[in-house]
Amino acid sequence: MAKSVNKTGPTAVRPEDYIAALEKGPRKQDAERLLPWFQGVTGLEARMWGPSMIGFGRYHYRYDSGREGEAMITGFSPRKAELVIYVLPGYESEAMQQKLAQLGRHKRGKSCLYIKRLSDVDMDVLAEIVKDGIAYMRAHYRTWDE
Repeated sequence: MAKSVNKTGPTAVRPEDYIAALEKGPRKQDAERLLPWFQGVTGLEARMWGPSMIGFGRYHYRYDSGREGEAMITGFSPRKAELVIYVLPGYESEAMQQKLAQLGRHKRGKSCLYIKRLSDVDMDVLAEIVKDGIAYMRAHYRTWDE
């Protein structure tokens, strides 16, 4: 089986140091708010994944092709244009669609939510979405709480 070499793996950088180095402004303020929020919602410690992703937990994946590796269960990245929230199982279920309809202003990718500002979304609904994502990952993959 082909073991993958992920471009984005855990690093030794502390998430607090990464956030402290961000340019002052709304992106930094939202990141400062999201770090303890994610820790509270997930009950997991934060870890940098690559140069700009703050992840919580870890899971092992294996594709039908045989490629396999490890990635974060959930997390966020305070990118310049918008915040990216990683919810890996995606958004296909009807229950998830209902929550997304209540979330507030956002865009979405396959397993990401794109949010301009935290003030644009309902943080309680976002917490439900993140918790549902973690529950899904734990039910379907081998996971670690690190």
